[in-house]
Amino acid sequence: MTLTADRVGQSFGAATHLVCRACGAHANLGADYSCWECFGPLEVAYEFGDITREQIEAGPLSLWRYAALLPVPANVAESRNLAPGMTRLHRADNLAKALGMTGTLWVKDDSGNPTHSFKDRVVAVAQSAGIQLGFTTLACASTGNLAHAVAAAAARAGQRSVVLVPSNLESNKIQATAAYNGFVIGIDGNYDDVNRLCSELIGEEVSADWGFVNVNLRPYYAEGSKTVGYEIAEQLGWRLPDQVVIPVASGALLTKIDKGWREFVKLGLVDGRDYRVFGAQATGCNPVSTAFANGLDVIRPVKPDTIAKSLAIGNPADGPYALDAVRRSNGAIGDVSDEEVVEGIRLLAETEGIFAETAGGVTVAVTRKLLAEGKLDPAGETVIVNTGEGLKTLDAISSGTGFSATISPSVDLVAEVIASGK
Repeated sequence: MTLTADRVGQSFGAATHLVCRACGAHANLGADYSCWECFGPLEVAYEFGDITREQIEAGPLSLWRYAALLPVPANVAESRNLAPGMTRLHRADNLAKALGMTGTLWVKDDSGNPTHSFKDRVVAVAQSAGIQLGFTTLACASTGNLAHAVAAAAARAGQRSVVLVPSNLESNKIQATAAYNGFVIGIDGNYDDVNRLCSELIGEEVSADWGFVNVNLRPYYAEGSKTVGYEIAEQLGWRLPDQVVIPVASGALLTKIDKGWREFVKLGLVDGRDYRVFGAQATGCNPVSTAFANGLDVIRPVKPDTIAKSLAIGNPADGPYALDAVRRSNGAIGDVSDEEVVEGIRLLAETEGIFAETAGGVTVAVTRKLLAEGKLDPAGETVIVNTGEGLKTLDAISSGTGFSATISPSVDLVAEVIASGK
Protein backbone atom coordinates (compact mmCIF):
# COMPACT_ATOMS: atom_id res chain seq x y z
CA MET A 1 0.00 0.00 0.00
CA THR A 2 1.53 3.34 -1.07
CA LEU A 3 0.51 6.97 -0.99
CA THR A 4 0.54 9.78 -3.50
CA ALA A 5 2.99 12.61 -2.89
CA ASP A 6 0.32 15.09 -1.78
CA ARG A 7 -1.13 12.68 0.77
CA VAL A 8 2.34 11.82 2.08
CA GLY A 9 2.82 15.47 2.95
CA GLN A 10 -0.37 15.46 4.99
CA SER A 11 -0.03 12.08 6.64
CA PHE A 12 3.58 11.52 7.59
CA GLY A 13 5.01 14.90 8.51
CA ALA A 14 8.69 15.27 7.62
CA ALA A 15 8.97 11.63 6.50
CA THR A 16 9.72 11.42 2.78
CA HIS A 17 10.30 7.75 1.95
CA LEU A 18 11.46 4.40 3.24
CA VAL A 19 15.09 3.36 2.84
CA CYS A 20 16.69 -0.09 3.05
CA ARG A 21 19.13 -0.35 5.93
CA ALA A 22 21.12 -2.98 4.03
CA CYS A 23 21.48 -1.73 0.46
CA GLY A 24 20.18 1.86 0.67
CA ALA A 25 17.40 1.38 -1.91
CA HIS A 26 14.40 3.72 -1.59
CA ALA A 27 10.71 2.82 -1.41
CA ASN A 28 7.55 4.88 -1.20
CA LEU A 29 5.91 5.38 2.17
CA GLY A 30 3.44 2.57 2.65
CA ALA A 31 2.82 -0.71 4.44
CA ASP A 32 6.15 -2.21 3.42
CA TYR A 33 8.81 -3.56 5.74
CA SER A 34 11.36 -5.34 3.53
CA CYS A 35 13.35 -4.15 0.55
CA TRP A 36 12.25 -5.29 -2.90
CA GLU A 37 15.89 -5.26 -4.01
CA CYS A 38 17.62 -7.30 -1.28
CA PHE A 39 14.90 -8.13 1.29
CA GLY A 40 16.69 -6.00 3.90
CA PRO A 41 14.71 -4.08 6.55
CA LEU A 42 13.22 -0.70 5.70
CA GLU A 43 13.26 2.38 7.92
CA VAL A 44 11.81 5.87 7.65
CA ALA A 45 13.83 8.68 6.08
CA TYR A 46 13.11 12.39 6.65
CA GLU A 47 13.76 15.91 5.49
CA PHE A 48 13.63 17.86 8.74
CA GLY A 49 13.08 21.59 8.81
CA ASP A 50 14.33 23.91 11.52
CA ILE A 51 13.37 22.54 14.94
CA THR A 52 14.19 24.36 18.16
CA ARG A 53 14.25 23.41 21.80
CA GLU A 54 11.61 26.05 22.46
CA GLN A 55 9.22 24.49 19.94
CA ILE A 56 9.62 21.08 21.55
CA GLU A 57 9.22 22.42 25.09
CA ALA A 58 5.99 24.17 24.08
CA GLY A 59 4.48 20.86 22.97
CA PRO A 60 2.24 18.47 24.91
CA LEU A 61 3.58 16.47 27.86
CA SER A 62 3.74 13.30 25.80
CA LEU A 63 5.83 11.86 23.02
CA TRP A 64 3.87 14.06 20.62
CA ARG A 65 6.05 17.01 21.63
CA TYR A 66 8.47 15.37 19.17
CA ALA A 67 5.88 14.99 16.39
CA ALA A 68 8.04 17.01 13.98
CA LEU A 69 10.68 14.27 14.27
CA LEU A 70 8.29 11.36 13.73
CA PRO A 71 6.34 9.97 10.73
CA VAL A 72 3.04 11.41 11.93
CA PRO A 73 0.74 14.30 10.95
CA ALA A 74 1.27 17.62 12.70
CA ASN A 75 -2.10 17.38 14.47
CA VAL A 76 -1.55 13.84 15.78
CA ALA A 77 -1.86 14.97 19.41
CA GLU A 78 -5.53 15.79 18.75
CA SER A 79 -6.38 12.23 17.66
CA ARG A 80 -7.81 9.54 19.91
CA ASN A 81 -4.68 7.92 21.26
CA LEU A 82 -3.17 7.12 24.65
CA ALA A 83 -0.56 9.93 24.44
CA PRO A 84 2.29 8.00 26.09
CA GLY A 85 5.73 9.33 26.91
CA MET A 86 7.37 11.94 29.12
CA THR A 87 8.04 9.30 31.75
CA ARG A 88 10.29 10.18 34.66
CA LEU A 89 14.07 10.17 34.63
CA HIS A 90 14.77 9.00 38.17
CA ARG A 91 18.07 9.86 39.89
CA ALA A 92 19.21 6.58 41.43
CA ASP A 93 21.80 7.49 44.07
CA ASN A 94 21.00 4.50 46.29
CA LEU A 95 21.39 2.04 43.43
CA ALA A 96 24.61 3.75 42.35
CA LYS A 97 26.02 3.30 45.85
CA ALA A 98 25.00 -0.37 45.92
CA LEU A 99 26.74 -0.90 42.58
CA GLY A 100 29.87 0.96 43.65
CA MET A 101 29.39 3.78 41.16
CA THR A 102 30.74 7.26 41.82
CA GLY A 103 29.14 8.94 38.81
CA THR A 104 25.50 9.97 38.61
CA LEU A 105 23.13 7.12 37.79
CA TRP A 106 19.66 7.62 36.31
CA VAL A 107 16.80 5.21 35.61
CA LYS A 108 14.59 6.08 32.65
CA ASP A 109 11.42 4.50 34.03
CA ASP A 110 9.00 3.68 31.24
CA SER A 111 6.72 1.72 33.53
CA GLY A 112 4.83 5.02 33.87
CA ASN A 113 3.31 4.71 30.39
CA PRO A 114 -0.45 4.03 30.01
CA THR A 115 -0.10 0.22 29.88
CA HIS A 116 3.09 0.30 31.96
CA SER A 117 5.71 -0.42 29.31
CA PHE A 118 7.64 1.41 26.61
CA LYS A 119 5.57 -0.44 23.99
CA ASP A 120 2.92 2.29 24.25
CA ARG A 121 5.36 4.57 22.42
CA VAL A 122 5.93 2.34 19.40
CA VAL A 123 2.26 1.45 19.15
CA ALA A 124 1.24 5.11 19.16
CA VAL A 125 3.40 5.87 16.12
CA ALA A 126 2.47 2.65 14.29
CA GLN A 127 -1.21 3.23 14.98
CA SER A 128 -1.02 6.71 13.48
CA ALA A 129 0.61 5.27 10.35
CA GLY A 130 -1.95 2.50 10.15
CA ILE A 131 -4.81 4.97 10.29
CA GLN A 132 -3.24 7.04 7.50
CA LEU A 133 -2.87 3.87 5.43
CA GLY A 134 -6.49 2.85 5.92
CA PHE A 135 -6.14 -0.11 8.29
CA THR A 136 -9.11 -0.56 10.60
CA THR A 137 -7.75 -3.36 12.81
CA LEU A 138 -4.63 -3.05 14.94
CA ALA A 139 -2.66 -6.31 15.23
CA CYS A 140 0.70 -7.65 16.40
CA ALA A 141 2.92 -10.55 17.31
CA SER A 142 3.96 -10.13 20.93
CA THR A 143 5.76 -11.47 23.97
CA GLY A 144 3.15 -9.71 26.14
CA ASN A 145 3.76 -6.00 26.63
CA LEU A 146 3.12 -5.15 23.00
CA ALA A 147 -0.14 -7.11 23.03
CA HIS A 148 -1.30 -5.10 26.04
CA ALA A 149 -0.34 -1.82 24.37
CA VAL A 150 -2.04 -2.71 21.07
CA ALA A 151 -5.27 -3.80 22.75
CA ALA A 152 -5.46 -0.61 24.83
CA ALA A 153 -4.58 1.73 21.94
CA ALA A 154 -7.15 0.10 19.68
CA ALA A 155 -9.84 0.40 22.35
CA ARG A 156 -9.09 4.10 22.79
CA ALA A 157 -9.31 4.72 19.03
CA GLY A 158 -12.45 2.65 18.52
CA GLN A 159 -10.60 0.01 16.51
CA ARG A 160 -10.64 -3.76 16.64
CA SER A 161 -7.50 -5.47 17.96
CA VAL A 162 -6.05 -8.89 17.17
CA VAL A 163 -2.96 -9.99 19.08
CA LEU A 164 -1.09 -13.25 18.68
CA VAL A 165 1.16 -14.42 21.53
CA PRO A 166 2.96 -17.56 22.70
CA SER A 167 0.48 -19.53 24.79
CA ASN A 168 2.96 -19.88 27.68
CA LEU A 169 3.17 -16.14 28.44
CA GLU A 170 2.81 -14.78 31.96
CA SER A 171 -0.87 -15.02 32.89
CA ASN A 172 -0.92 -11.43 34.19
CA LYS A 173 -0.03 -10.12 30.74
CA ILE A 174 -2.64 -12.26 29.01
CA GLN A 175 -5.41 -11.29 31.41
CA ALA A 176 -4.54 -7.60 31.20
CA THR A 177 -4.65 -7.74 27.40
CA ALA A 178 -7.98 -9.59 27.40
CA ALA A 179 -9.58 -6.83 29.49
CA TYR A 180 -9.87 -4.62 26.40
CA ASN A 181 -12.18 -7.14 24.69
CA GLY A 182 -10.13 -7.66 21.55
CA PHE A 183 -8.97 -10.96 20.11
CA VAL A 184 -6.16 -12.59 22.12
CA ILE A 185 -4.91 -15.67 20.30
CA GLY A 186 -2.44 -18.01 21.99
CA ILE A 187 -0.06 -19.88 19.69
CA ASP A 188 1.66 -23.13 20.62
CA GLY A 189 5.22 -22.04 19.97
CA ASN A 190 7.71 -19.29 20.80
CA TYR A 191 7.73 -15.66 19.68
CA ASP A 192 9.56 -16.43 16.45
CA ASP A 193 6.81 -18.91 15.52
CA VAL A 194 4.18 -16.27 16.26
CA ASN A 195 6.01 -13.61 14.25
CA ARG A 196 6.35 -15.98 11.29
CA LEU A 197 2.59 -16.65 11.40
CA CYS A 198 1.83 -12.93 11.38
CA SER A 199 4.04 -12.48 8.32
CA GLU A 200 2.08 -15.26 6.59
CA LEU A 201 -1.23 -13.59 7.47
CA ILE A 202 -0.37 -10.39 5.61
CA GLY A 203 -2.33 -10.31 2.38
CA GLU A 204 -4.73 -13.07 3.41
CA GLU A 205 -8.46 -12.36 3.15
CA VAL A 206 -9.10 -12.78 6.88
CA SER A 207 -6.52 -10.10 7.71
CA ALA A 208 -6.81 -7.74 4.74
CA ASP A 209 -7.60 -4.72 6.95
CA TRP A 210 -5.07 -5.57 9.71
CA GLY A 211 -2.13 -3.30 10.38
CA PHE A 212 0.47 -5.42 12.17
CA VAL A 213 2.37 -2.82 14.15
CA ASN A 214 5.63 -4.81 14.21
CA VAL A 215 5.39 -6.38 10.77
CA ASN A 216 3.90 -4.39 7.86
CA LEU A 217 3.96 -1.18 9.96
CA ARG A 218 7.36 -1.92 11.49
CA PRO A 219 9.30 1.03 9.96
CA TYR A 220 6.91 3.46 11.68
CA TYR A 221 6.61 1.40 14.86
CA ALA A 222 10.37 1.36 15.39
CA GLU A 223 10.55 5.16 15.18
CA GLY A 224 8.54 5.42 18.40
CA SER A 225 11.54 4.11 20.33
CA LYS A 226 13.52 7.23 19.39
CA THR A 227 11.38 9.18 21.84
CA VAL A 228 13.02 7.38 24.80
CA GLY A 229 16.32 8.89 23.69
CA TYR A 230 14.79 12.28 22.96
CA GLU A 231 13.32 12.47 26.46
CA ILE A 232 16.53 11.42 28.18
CA ALA A 233 18.42 14.21 26.41
CA GLU A 234 15.77 16.83 27.17
CA GLN A 235 15.39 15.73 30.80
CA LEU A 236 19.15 15.97 31.29
CA GLY A 237 18.97 19.63 30.27
CA TRP A 238 19.52 19.12 26.54
CA ARG A 239 22.67 17.02 26.76
CA LEU A 240 23.70 13.40 26.37
CA PRO A 241 24.97 11.09 29.15
CA ASP A 242 28.32 9.31 29.09
CA GLN A 243 26.78 5.85 28.77
CA VAL A 244 23.43 4.07 28.56
CA VAL A 245 22.40 0.45 29.26
CA ILE A 246 19.41 -0.82 27.26
CA PRO A 247 17.64 -4.19 27.29
CA VAL A 248 17.78 -6.04 23.96
CA ALA A 249 14.91 -8.10 22.54
CA SER A 250 14.59 -7.33 18.82
CA GLY A 251 17.36 -4.73 19.22
CA ALA A 252 15.17 -1.89 17.92
CA LEU A 253 15.03 0.04 21.19
CA LEU A 254 18.81 0.22 21.40
CA THR A 255 19.30 1.21 17.77
CA LYS A 256 16.59 3.84 17.86
CA ILE A 257 17.77 5.53 21.06
CA ASP A 258 21.12 5.85 19.32
CA LYS A 259 19.42 7.15 16.16
CA GLY A 260 17.44 9.70 18.17
CA TRP A 261 20.57 11.08 19.81
CA ARG A 262 22.36 11.33 16.48
CA GLU A 263 19.37 13.23 15.08
CA PHE A 264 19.44 15.65 18.02
CA VAL A 265 23.14 16.30 17.39
CA LYS A 266 22.59 16.84 13.67
CA LEU A 267 19.75 19.29 14.35
CA GLY A 268 21.84 21.21 16.88
CA LEU A 269 19.48 20.41 19.75
CA VAL A 270 22.33 18.95 21.81
CA ASP A 271 26.09 19.27 21.56
CA GLY A 272 27.84 16.44 19.79
CA ARG A 273 29.89 14.27 22.10
CA ASP A 274 31.03 10.67 22.48
CA TYR A 275 28.68 8.38 24.39
CA ARG A 276 28.76 4.63 24.86
CA VAL A 277 25.85 2.26 24.23
CA PHE A 278 25.54 -1.03 26.15
CA GLY A 279 23.06 -3.85 25.61
CA ALA A 280 21.56 -6.31 28.11
CA GLN A 281 20.20 -9.80 27.47
CA ALA A 282 19.22 -12.85 29.49
CA THR A 283 21.55 -15.83 29.10
CA GLY A 284 18.54 -17.98 28.18
CA CYS A 285 18.04 -15.85 25.06
CA ASN A 286 21.31 -14.15 24.20
CA PRO A 287 21.93 -14.30 20.44
CA VAL A 288 23.14 -10.70 20.27
CA SER A 289 25.48 -10.84 23.25
CA THR A 290 26.89 -14.13 21.94
CA ALA A 291 27.60 -12.58 18.56
CA PHE A 292 29.23 -9.62 20.27
CA ALA A 293 31.43 -11.82 22.46
CA ASN A 294 32.52 -13.89 19.47
CA GLY A 295 33.22 -10.89 17.24
CA LEU A 296 30.55 -11.88 14.73
CA ASP A 297 28.38 -9.65 12.53
CA VAL A 298 25.73 -12.31 11.92
CA ILE A 299 23.22 -13.30 14.59
CA ARG A 300 22.71 -17.03 15.05
CA PRO A 301 19.09 -17.69 16.14
CA VAL A 302 18.49 -19.47 19.46
CA LYS A 303 15.52 -21.12 21.14
CA PRO A 304 14.54 -18.91 24.13
CA ASP A 305 14.58 -20.40 27.62
CA THR A 306 14.38 -17.60 30.21
CA ILE A 307 12.02 -16.00 32.69
CA ALA A 308 12.62 -12.70 30.85
CA LYS A 309 9.89 -13.45 28.32
CA SER A 310 9.62 -9.86 27.10
CA LEU A 311 13.20 -10.24 25.81
CA ALA A 312 12.71 -13.78 24.51
CA ILE A 313 13.22 -13.17 20.78
CA GLY A 314 15.55 -15.82 19.47
CA ASN A 315 15.95 -14.29 15.99
CA PRO A 316 16.10 -10.53 16.61
CA ALA A 317 15.40 -8.44 13.52
CA ASP A 318 17.59 -5.53 14.59
CA GLY A 319 20.34 -7.63 16.15
CA PRO A 320 23.04 -6.79 13.56
CA TYR A 321 22.25 -3.08 13.83
CA ALA A 322 22.43 -3.24 17.62
CA LEU A 323 25.90 -4.74 17.24
CA ASP A 324 26.85 -1.87 14.93
CA ALA A 325 25.68 0.79 17.40
CA VAL A 326 27.44 -0.85 20.35
CA ARG A 327 30.72 -1.34 18.51
CA ARG A 328 30.69 2.12 16.96
CA SER A 329 30.27 3.68 20.41
CA ASN A 330 32.87 1.44 22.10
CA GLY A 331 30.20 -0.19 24.27
CA ALA A 332 29.46 -3.86 25.02
CA ILE A 333 26.60 -6.35 25.31
CA GLY A 334 26.31 -8.65 28.32
CA ASP A 335 23.93 -11.34 29.51
CA VAL A 336 22.91 -12.70 32.91
CA SER A 337 21.26 -15.83 34.33
CA ASP A 338 17.65 -15.98 35.48
CA GLU A 339 18.86 -15.95 39.09
CA GLU A 340 20.74 -12.73 38.43
CA VAL A 341 17.63 -11.29 36.76
CA VAL A 342 15.63 -11.81 39.95
CA GLU A 343 18.46 -10.28 42.00
CA GLY A 344 18.39 -7.27 39.67
CA ILE A 345 14.64 -6.81 40.13
CA ARG A 346 14.98 -6.95 43.90
CA LEU A 347 18.01 -4.63 43.98
CA LEU A 348 16.23 -1.91 42.00
CA ALA A 349 13.12 -2.26 44.15
CA GLU A 350 14.90 -2.17 47.52
CA THR A 351 17.24 0.70 46.61
CA GLU A 352 15.02 2.98 44.51
CA GLY A 353 11.42 1.90 45.03
CA ILE A 354 11.06 0.97 41.36
CA PHE A 355 9.49 -2.43 40.77
CA ALA A 356 10.61 -3.56 37.32
CA GLU A 357 9.53 -6.49 35.23
CA THR A 358 12.09 -9.08 34.22
CA ALA A 359 13.57 -6.93 31.43
CA GLY A 360 14.43 -4.29 34.04
CA GLY A 361 16.04 -6.95 36.19
CA VAL A 362 18.15 -7.97 33.20
CA THR A 363 19.30 -4.39 32.69
CA VAL A 364 20.26 -3.83 36.34
CA ALA A 365 22.03 -7.18 36.57
CA VAL A 366 23.96 -6.62 33.34
CA THR A 367 24.94 -3.15 34.57
CA ARG A 368 26.41 -4.74 37.69
CA LYS A 369 28.20 -7.37 35.59
CA LEU A 370 29.66 -4.82 33.16
CA LEU A 371 30.94 -2.78 36.10
CA ALA A 372 32.60 -5.85 37.62
CA GLU A 373 34.23 -6.65 34.29
CA GLY A 374 35.57 -3.11 33.93
CA LYS A 375 33.58 -2.46 30.75
CA LEU A 376 31.28 0.21 32.22
CA ASP A 377 32.84 3.34 33.72
CA PRO A 378 31.74 3.65 37.38
CA ALA A 379 32.53 7.39 37.31
CA GLY A 380 30.56 8.14 34.15
CA GLU A 381 27.07 9.62 34.08
CA THR A 382 24.94 6.59 33.28
CA VAL A 383 21.32 5.98 32.27
CA ILE A 384 19.72 2.56 32.54
CA VAL A 385 16.38 1.94 30.85
CA ASN A 386 13.54 0.18 32.68
CA THR A 387 10.99 -0.81 30.07
CA GLY A 388 8.13 -2.21 32.14
CA GLU A 389 6.22 -2.67 35.40
CA GLY A 390 6.96 -5.55 37.78
CA LEU A 391 3.31 -6.36 38.44
CA LYS A 392 3.28 -7.88 34.95
CA THR A 393 5.84 -10.54 35.87
CA LEU A 394 5.07 -11.38 39.48
CA ASP A 395 5.63 -15.09 38.90
CA ALA A 396 9.32 -14.42 38.35
CA ILE A 397 9.90 -13.36 41.94
CA SER A 398 7.09 -15.15 43.77
CA SER A 399 8.26 -17.23 46.71
CA GLY A 400 6.08 -18.35 49.59
CA THR A 401 3.35 -16.01 50.75
CA GLY A 402 5.38 -12.82 50.69
CA PHE A 403 4.80 -12.26 54.40
CA SER A 404 7.77 -11.69 56.71
CA ALA A 405 5.68 -13.48 59.34
CA THR A 406 2.07 -14.30 60.20
CA ILE A 407 1.19 -13.57 63.82
CA SER A 408 -1.68 -12.95 66.20
CA PRO A 409 -2.62 -9.28 66.79
CA SER A 410 -0.01 -8.57 69.48
CA VAL A 411 2.40 -5.68 70.04
CA ASP A 412 4.95 -8.04 71.54
CA LEU A 413 4.83 -10.36 68.55
CA VAL A 414 5.32 -7.47 66.15
CA ALA A 415 8.38 -6.44 68.18
CA GLU A 416 9.70 -10.00 67.99
CA VAL A 417 9.38 -10.08 64.21
CA ILE A 418 11.19 -6.74 63.88
CA ALA A 419 13.93 -7.87 66.27
CA SER A 420 14.47 -11.05 64.26
CA GLY A 421 15.53 -8.96 61.25
CA LYS A 422 13.03 -10.69 58.93
